[in-house]
Amino acid sequence: MSTSTNSRRSRESATAVVGSPQSRRPRTKPFNWRRAGAWVLVAIAVVVTLAPFLWMLRTALSSNHSLASNAGNLLPADFSWGAFQRVFGLQSPEQAIAEGGSGADINFWLYLRNSIVFATMTTAGQVFFSAMAAYAFSRLRWPGRNKVFAIFLATMMVPPIFTALPNFLMIKNLGLLNTFAGLALPFMFMTPFAIFFLRQFFLSMSREVEEAAMLDGAKHLRIFFQIVIPNAAAPLATLALLTFIGQWNEYFWPLLVGQDESVRVLTVGLGVFKSQSPQGAPDWSGLMAATLVAALPVLILFIAFGKKVVNSIGFSGIK
Repeated sequence: MSTSTNSRRSRESATAVVGSPQSRRPRTKPFNWRRAGAWVLVAIAVVVTLAPFLWMLRTALSSNHSLASNAGNLLPADFSWGAFQRVFGLQSPEQAIAEGGSGADINFWLYLRNSIVFATMTTAGQVFFSAMAAYAFSRLRWPGRNKVFAIFLATMMVPPIFTALPNFLMIKNLGLLNTFAGLALPFMFMTPFAIFFLRQFFLSMSREVEEAAMLDGAKHLRIFFQIVIPNAAAPLATLALLTFIGQWNEYFWPLLVGQDESVRVLTVGLGVFKSQSPQGAPDWSGLMAATLVAALPVLILFIAFGKKVVNSIGFSGIK
């Protein structure tokens, strides 16, 4: 009798221990070395990406005469706003020379306007014509469509330098040198990457709405503008942003065609700015300040349309 009683009490005590709060305490998860390593890699990538911009800002806020003597300092050397004042034309030639500038007149606002006009013209034309071509390759049925598309994609392997001379001769023969039309024409029409990018999205879109519109008597042109384009806002915005950034950074072609100051874009203007070397050394503070200001429009556009860029990666069409 006593033996059974003792065994029952031992079972009850064991049950109490198992059901106690200490026994229900969650186990601590082991340290995830893979996750920690991934975060370390992300942190390193962020530092490597932001370091050049921080160094540009440090150089732009430094005095040009103090850069050489404080080359290893991460903070601005002899803090000064003079570089930005030189860029915006707020300094007299005497003041600019005294602070290490060339003293030459730099029409920054004119170059900025020219870059905006050039990038906007090419972006608008390239997105529009590429969208039409992508619709033709994805929706219209005509003999040799896939072969033509393959040949068209093969042109992506041709380096742009190979087409620079023929394009230059064509623009020269048309009398369009030193004009915005001459700058923009080689980039305004469809490109293989843009057509491939939009064609993939159009292929993922459902055809049901388009077929219903055809039954109601709508033609391809009306379907393209009233159905396809409104539902392709995300990839079109992405392509427009990528095209604008590419054209904003274009240097060789505007240098080749736009020698006149009235059509000189900002990238070429920065090259001229660097070549105006006072006392045998470039105005690094002014150059970095001008580069930072030139990057602001692209940064603003990316912030404004960044969400659409992310949403369009999945190529999600109408469901």
